[in-house]
Amino acid sequence: MADQIENLSPGDVAALLRDKQAVLVDVREPVEYFADRIEGAVLFPLSAFDPFRLPKGRIVFQCGSGKRSLTAIQLSAGAGLDHKSHLQGGLAAWKQAGLPTTRG
Repeated sequence: MADQIENLSPGDVAALLRDKQAVLVDVREPVEYFADRIEGAVLFPLSAFDPFRLPKGRIVFQCGSGKRSLTAIQLSAGAGLDHKSHLQGGLAAWKQAGLPTTRG
């Protein structure tokens, strides 16, 4: 499975979002999401994750550090879906790269 995972950098994800080539799916919990998130990210908490309810198109998973997004990839693969991209390092890497977040 590790060879199938697409580890995307914050810059890669920012470019995909800017060009509207992917949907960013945040798998953190609502309290985390509303405290600090990437603009345009769609909330799908891992605690209630249903891969069949994901939006259509290319999905990039994101969490706080990259661990839960990998779990979302595994759950999607287990359901027979081909969602294999995630923001490596999660929101922490995004912020470390100096990219903007939003609250509320």
